[in-house]
Amino acid sequence: MTLGRKISIGIIGIIAIPLVVAIFLPTGYQVERSIDINKPASDVFAYIRMLKNQDQYSVWAKKDPSMKKIYTGLDGTVGFISRWESLDKEVGTGEQEIKMINVDALEMETELRFFEPFEGTERSYMKVSSLDQKKSKIIWGFDGSMPYPSNLICLFMDFQELIGKDFEEGLSNLKVVLEK
Repeated sequence: MTLGRKISIGIIGIIAIPLVVAIFLPTGYQVERSIDINKPASDVFAYIRMLKNQDQYSVWAKKDPSMKKIYTGLDGTVGFISRWESLDKEVGTGEQEIKMINVDALEMETELRFFEPFEGTERSYMKVSSLDQKKSKIIWGFDGSMPYPSNLICLFMDFQELIGKDFEEGLSNLKVVLEK
């Protein structure tokens, strides 16, 4: 076998092995965190369903207080869109739209659309449950996906760690805001 042929087989192997590995990796992930808040569940839900209130507790909103914000629609209702534009690469440009609100179940879903520094569309949700008359539990979650072969990045990035710590900090901030 010639040297050129050996190099060609080596290059093909270097390309093929990761692609084969990616076939067996999941393409979706879910991150979810929760916290107990000393407030009635209905009060907590009334606060979180207003996307503008995220400026008070969201880690991402606090990373760039000078980001440009654009709002479309009536906050706290399906169809409301909160758009952000930031020069900070960690914040980027995107928008969040309320897709579902269930007042009886105290849950809401939003769609996050990221434009810069990367493009993507993901589902986020918040659910509140009553622990007793004066205490509630809030769950903040995020469903993401990485189509093949991009899912190979899941070997090197721990979304539970990356997104989870931001959710934990955001929920802690929310607890402070609501328990004042």
